Amino acid sequence: LQDIIPQPLLDEYLSMTDPARAQTVDTEIAKHCAYSLPGVALTLGRQNWHCLKDTYETLASDVQWKVRRTLAFSIHELAVILGDQLTAADLVPIFNGFLKDLDEVRIGVLKHLYDFLKLLHADKRREYLYQLQEFVVTDNSRNWRFRYELAEQLILILELYNANDVYDYLRHIALTLCSDKVSEVRWISFRLVVAILQKFYANSASALGLNFINELVVRFRHCSKWVGRQAFAFICQVGVSSLCFCVYIKFG
Repeated sequence: LQDIIPQPLLDEYLSMTDPARAQTVDTEIAKHCAYSLPGVALTLGRQNWHCLKDTYETLASDVQWKVRRTLAFSIHELAVILGDQLTAADLVPIFNGFLKDLDEVRIGVLKHLYDFLKLLHADKRREYLYQLQEFVVTDNSRNWRFRYELAEQLILILELYNANDVYDYLRHIALTLCSDKVSEVRWISFRLVVAILQKFYANSASALGLNFINELVVRFRHCSKWVGRQAFAFICQVGVSSLCFCVYIKFG
């Protein structure tokens, strides 16, 4: 029980997940319920999350992907409302489920991936390093905006991990995206590569930076295809414009 919202009104809201109501009232009533849930959670406060927890889990497993997609787009906002402990206990399992869902649902968590990950403790956040590369693979390879969004998010996510983790995990994703078939994805990926080099410099990891540059030289500068050599030129252009290459003056 709670005394923030009149109980009959809250009961009426919670009943929106009843399948019978979708048949008799509105086929999209569950979607409306999912859309409003962060606002209801904010009104009730984290101390009353137990009133909404079962409803949220029911919506997260709804057969309609539009309902799950709505929750995926707002899970980062709900995490802010609930705080780190409730997020780790109740939202992380649902977040992990969304990561394996349809692309229409995954894009919701991808667009706010940085916002969600920064709310987690460092040890829990580090577990997702292994899963970030899964975003490169989509149900439809023509969905290039998905990969574009991934590159944009990775630029932000760099600050959440140390230089060694960036080199071991995120570097491979950046190199893959730099070879994407769509030029828009390649362009944002060049910015990601330069951001990684800046990360190494800021953390005094010049050895990692030089190793990465040597890898760029081998992979793109000496590429047999002109598009690879062009990619190297564009990476240099972005790097020079951001002045980050001043500390890595040696090129192959």
